[in-house]
Amino acid sequence: LSFMEKLVRQSKFRHVFGQAVKNDQCYDDIRVSRVTWDSAFCAVNPKFVAIIVEASGGGAFLVLPLLKTGRIDKAYPTVCGHTGPVLDIDWCPHNDHVIASGSEDCTVMVWQIPENGLTEPLSEPVVVLEGHSKRVGIVTWHPTARNVLLSAGCDNLIIIWNVGTGEALINLEDMHPDVIFSVCWSRNGSLICTACKDKKVRVVDPRKGKIIAEKDKAHEGARPMRAIFLADGNIFTTGFSRMSERQLALWNPVRVTAVSVTSRSQTRHRMCTTSTRFPARSPKEAWATCLKEA
Repeated sequence: LSFMEKLVRQSKFRHVFGQAVKNDQCYDDIRVSRVTWDSAFCAVNPKFVAIIVEASGGGAFLVLPLLKTGRIDKAYPTVCGHTGPVLDIDWCPHNDHVIASGSEDCTVMVWQIPENGLTEPLSEPVVVLEGHSKRVGIVTWHPTARNVLLSAGCDNLIIIWNVGTGEALINLEDMHPDVIFSVCWSRNGSLICTACKDKKVRVVDPRKGKIIAEKDKAHEGARPMRAIFLADGNIFTTGFSRMSERQLALWNPVRVTAVSVTSRSQTRHRMCTTSTRFPARSPKEAWATCLKEA
């Protein structure tokens, strides 16, 4: 190698170029919900994409077949059983036609979507789960056990439900002194990690009802942070520094130490507008780009 090649680091992406998605491959003219709760407003599986939308007189979300791209008619039927705005949605990993929703009306509802999608508004859930005293901002299915759903609300309570019977299996109380920003199951579903407004990231064994590890001030900024388990068991978090710089961090949950922290100045904000265009993906790719309100 020459002297200059040793000094200049070559980017692996210098010859990679993006290509704009064509209009007919997008979901266009969707009136995305403007509720300020910090969660993803969409969820996807191999058959459908669900998007929380603006609704009068309660909460609603669209469920579209992945191949139904283009301009979406404003009269397209919605899932509309909640009496308050919908804050979070999550598809069941074991059944592509089952989706859960959490709402400001303090309830969790589980819905069965018809084989070919909605042809009329759906207002009758399969089951209504009631146990929270304040709005429910997080719903997430167990990754391996069927009919097991977790919900977290602004009452600082985490409930693990048996959806088949409609009963609460586990109540995790007195673990979080403030609002819970995010909850994520580990790969095998034996643990959960949480991010809380008190700036702590906790690892919890729900069956024992015990906190097995926690990190104080994972991110020192006042804005919401999020934490997820990775496949290797480490925990990945996003948050902000005291100076409102966006931070990414990787943690070892055993020693609760930082493996890596990246910080960068926040140069722009992403905002949810009243009409949003989504790029469509192949049905084989079970993912979606989920924007969040800044």
